[in-house]
Amino acid sequence: MRLSDSAHLGRPWRIHALTPDFRLEDVWALPTPGDAHDFQRLVEAFVTDDPERSTPAPVRAVWSLRWALGRMLGWDEDCHGVGARVPSLAERLPEDLRAAPKPEFEALPFRSMYLLDDEFAAEIANETMHGVLHVGWVEDGAGAYHGQMAVLVKPNGWLGEAYMAAIRPFRHALVYPALLRQLERGWRPRVPA
Repeated sequence: MRLSDSAHLGRPWRIHALTPDFRLEDVWALPTPGDAHDFQRLVEAFVTDDPERSTPAPVRAVWSLRWALGRMLGWDEDCHGVGARVPSLAERLPEDLRAAPKPEFEALPFRSMYLLDDEFAAEIANETMHGVLHVGWVEDGAGAYHGQMAVLVKPNGWLGEAYMAAIRPFRHALVYPALLRQLERGWRPRVPA
């Protein structure tokens, strides 16, 4: 379910101090009910997923089209990535976050920034934008928890603004709903022993 910006901005996430020059693009509640100790499972689901293989055909087609356009137009070349066109946000990390675990993505071209008990952040950059995937573990007030995903972006000029506007309907109508359904199907609350 899509959430208001305040669902992300109103929480004391560490990512806020690192991304003051990024805009909040999307906030979503994730269908991942659990307890305080289930966050690592959620992060594992993100870093091991390959949407080109695990999503329905229309979403795979969107991913394939995006990667094909990126190859054809040179958007995803190394010279446009994190550490090349844009400095890594890892350079902004305070010492305690620099020492935090950084799980590696198996298929997606994200770079992990940090992993805490209730917060995970990763970044990606190409010729169109510099983006951050933020996943948090949110208590519902009754002792249960669920995941929350936020996407933050810094578009690269007019090309980035046009790109973000062009992909918005696909993200909202196809990509995010498929991701949520996939997470929900694969998520099983831990059964107490």
